[in-house]
Amino acid sequence: MKFETNKQMNIIGRGTTLQGTLTSAGSLHVDGNIIGDVVASESVEIGTTGQVQGNIQAKTVKISGGVEGRIDSSDTLVFSSKASVRGDIKAAKLIIEEGASFNGNCAMLNGQIAKPKE
Repeated sequence: MKFETNKQMNIIGRGTTLQGTLTSAGSLHVDGNIIGDVVASESVEIGTTGQVQGNIQAKTVKISGGVEGRIDSSDTLVFSSKASVRGDIKAAKLIIEEGASFNGNCAMLNGQIAKPKE
């Protein structure tokens, strides 16, 4: 999966905790902790040390750490082998690597854009 590198990239580093809603006009890489929702117009990548307790919405999403919450991806959603996800997901394309942990419901989109629930 290719992540946009020509757009703005925001990084939440290891040892950093953010509480509240995080919105990005570009892409986001998380190695720290976020307690709240994450919305990005391009991509969200949760690294192996990253943890999110909240919902994620983006075009492409790759999870290598932990997520407790809903994930809405209008394009591709990837769970790497170290991913741990508890919550419902929506995606146009889904890739789950061997070793990933997923507990929730899955809805596959047919060219529709994922929209967050109010």
